[in-house]
Amino acid sequence: MREYIAFDTHKHYTLAEREDVATGRRRQSRIEHRGGSILKFLRGQPPGTPVAVEAVGNWYWIIDEIERAGCVPKLVHPRKAKLMMGMINKTDKLDGHGLNRLQRTGALPTVWVPPGPLRDLRELTRTRMVMVQQWRSSQGRQPLLEVVLY
Repeated sequence: MREYIAFDTHKHYTLAEREDVATGRRRQSRIEHRGGSILKFLRGQPPGTPVAVEAVGNWYWIIDEIERAGCVPKLVHPRKAKLMMGMINKTDKLDGHGLNRLQRTGALPTVWVPPGPLRDLRELTRTRMVMVQQWRSSQGRQPLLEVVLY
């Protein structure tokens, strides 16, 4: 392993921090969320390089791209990580640096990452639940629409 890598993920972008193991030199980059952008960022990393990612609402596709790059995703429990970092201020730059510090010391509070096929099944179930909810809510509006239209 040559680098510690941490991702602070948001809806439209990810702030990535790379920290060189030997020198401790840090570089931060902003990655816009487009297809293949995470994969492109991780190109050239040796297989098995750990990548810390906070468990936020949109982590599934990021984990998929990390795995496709041959790296090992480490899904981090956000609240525990914040407590362990001990920082009062919480900014993107500090989050990335804090996650790398926890990786370096071996104290990263990780959670289980389900394998790809199971993630796909969970996503199907989640999508079905949303569709059923939308269908049910439209059933209540149907008589109202008939009154307005006729």
